[in-house]
Amino acid sequence: MGSRNETMKQVRQKMMIRMVVMCLTGILVNMAGSMVAKALNLPMYLDSIGTIGTAVLGGYFPGVIVGFGSNLINSVQDPANAYYASISVLLALAAAFFSGKGYYRVWWKALLTVFPFALIGGGLGSILTYLIYNMGIGDVVSSGFTKILMDSGGLPVFPAQLISDIVVDLGDKAITVILVFLVSKALLRRFKDYIRIDGWRQRPISEEDRRKIDKERFTAMSLRSKILAMIGFMTIFIAAVTAGISFFLYHRETVDSNKQFGTGLSRLVAAVIPGDQVETYLTEGKKAEGYLQIEEELERIRLTSDDIMYVYVYQIRDDGCYVVFDLDTEDTPAGQPGEFVDFDEAFMPYLDELLAGKPIEPIISNEKFGWLMTTYEPIYDSAGKCRAYACVDISMNRVTLQEISFLTRVVSLFFGFFLMILAIGLWISNYNLIYPINTMALAANEFVYQSEKERLGSVERFRNLEISTDDEIEKLYHSFLSTIEETMQYIEDIREKSEALSKMQNGLITVLADMVESRDKCTGDHVRKTAAYCRIILEQLYRNGDFRDEITPEFIEDVVNSAPLHDVGKIKISDMILNKPGRLTDEEFEEMKKHTVAGNDIITEAMRLVSTDAGYLKEAKNLSAYHHEKWNGTGYPTGIKGTEIPLSARVMAVADVFDALVSERSYKKPFTVEKALDIIREGSGTHFDPTVVNAFLQVQGQAEEIAHSFVHQYENTELPELKTGVIPVVKIDSIRESENKS
Repeated sequence: MGSRNETMKQVRQKMMIRMVVMCLTGILVNMAGSMVAKALNLPMYLDSIGTIGTAVLGGYFPGVIVGFGSNLINSVQDPANAYYASISVLLALAAAFFSGKGYYRVWWKALLTVFPFALIGGGLGSILTYLIYNMGIGDVVSSGFTKILMDSGGLPVFPAQLISDIVVDLGDKAITVILVFLVSKALLRRFKDYIRIDGWRQRPISEEDRRKIDKERFTAMSLRSKILAMIGFMTIFIAAVTAGISFFLYHRETVDSNKQFGTGLSRLVAAVIPGDQVETYLTEGKKAEGYLQIEEELERIRLTSDDIMYVYVYQIRDDGCYVVFDLDTEDTPAGQPGEFVDFDEAFMPYLDELLAGKPIEPIISNEKFGWLMTTYEPIYDSAGKCRAYACVDISMNRVTLQEISFLTRVVSLFFGFFLMILAIGLWISNYNLIYPINTMALAANEFVYQSEKERLGSVERFRNLEISTDDEIEKLYHSFLSTIEETMQYIEDIREKSEALSKMQNGLITVLADMVESRDKCTGDHVRKTAAYCRIILEQLYRNGDFRDEITPEFIEDVVNSAPLHDVGKIKISDMILNKPGRLTDEEFEEMKKHTVAGNDIITEAMRLVSTDAGYLKEAKNLSAYHHEKWNGTGYPTGIKGTEIPLSARVMAVADVFDALVSERSYKKPFTVEKALDIIREGSGTHFDPTVVNAFLQVQGQAEEIAHSFVHQYENTELPELKTGVIPVVKIDSIRESENKS
């Protein structure tokens, strides 16, 4: 059996080499086709030849890798390519399906695949492009044919674009299919067994046996279906939660941005209107001196943005509004000076403030003039009395379009990842679980007991399966050789595989948290290092017997898994502050400190959306809210002290500061590990929990290994000399203030 195992191992190694070569070749062919199309100025892309060809020759798995990998590589130059990865993956799956059905054995059947490919590449691609970029925002067309359809047929942009993209893609995919068919016929005739990429962990089964396994019917769900359902459900669930949080934050930021824009405009309008002349403008109207000049200035303000719908000035009285200034628009004639306008329903709750001449918050309404955000700014006379309000109406329709575009990009990115994960899951489960188990079951079902010869033949057929998965399946196979009854052992293997899938999903959570964290240009590997520091500190506390009622293996895993989310609140901080290269002003630092409150709110909302008792989210809430609190109560945002601070946040405080000290930032060079440890010791009992510091110092060797594994490239960098002596003394507060820039 040893020689057989060695042979199978060599076969797998050769297969992996072939897969790598085929995938790299497919990606290069995609890039070459795209360059040829650009060089010849063709109205097509020719960027899916490698994807479809690899799927036809090697199967769906390498085809998916080539499709997704090509878009991922191209997104380095143009990030928009990442949104179309799902289209490439769908093309690979469709090509593998048609190849499996024998379409590429006959030329006319191969040509039949051109239209479905065009529907995927041109049709779905056009819809995706429209949702991301157009959505009525502009009449951007991709080809002259689109323009012809619009001019001659009177079609709107989207139908014309859709038809044009499908027609153009028919030519693209026709060239692709012809090239793939010719190459496949030439290669498969000589190298069929070499080109086909399979992941067999046993002696390959015949096509007849494979069809028997694939067509097996079950009273409920097959093992393959359960695994795919598990992967799909868990991936969709995590992605839905993440997308929901992202969309909520995006909506809040977009609305807040419009509020700031509208408020600034209304203040600009108010600055143009002389408050002492309001009564004159009401009575004399356009005949009043300077009225027309002010009206022209207001028109210039309105034309600064397409989102500004209306600019006007009203005087608010007990019975309603009186027009001081109003501008004509295409759909709404202007009100005349002194004309009465009744209160809109949306403004009734603010009537007392308006009558008192007080500023009010921007108001969002959806009434007869559409979905608008209205900002009011008081206009005061020289005596300080409010005479009127400068009003600006901002259209909120673009907000909806932007949100649809944002959600489309998120869903498109997820769908590409989702299809790739399903393909990988199906590949692994097929060759590591499905085929080995089902071939054993098939061999067991065909056991013949009538004679010794037949029994020996059945056992030999089972032995000739040569299953070599190097795991529990192989053990089950060898056990099955001695007794059929031990087949139930495969259930344990399924359980272990399910645990592996769960770990994969936990890894996805960390990756998604890291994507949110990557908005901060100074972050780098910060989230990974702080998580690593938290782990070694907590494990040492556990070994020391400290905090026995809190620290358990489950608690440690929850804290480590949630550590990457400790600065998630920074997504609410302005880029100008977050990535400012210089020192923050007091006002900017106060704004930066709000990331702890924002993080608490974000995780609270996540817990509400998940609606389950997720331990890592509970600790993520503690970390994001309290990791800047200090042991002596001088931290923020609440100023709690001592053991009032959650243990996980006290541990993160040490990890966070240590990483800030030993990491390079735009405003400082990295400190040495020795200097950083001195500063941590100095902060014991004031900034940090002394017990936590003691545990950290006990594992300083491990901390140094973690630090050097990331900052070794700075080891020869000279640190700036300080005027405090041989050993620089750095105050913890100054380091944390600097760290808040990142």
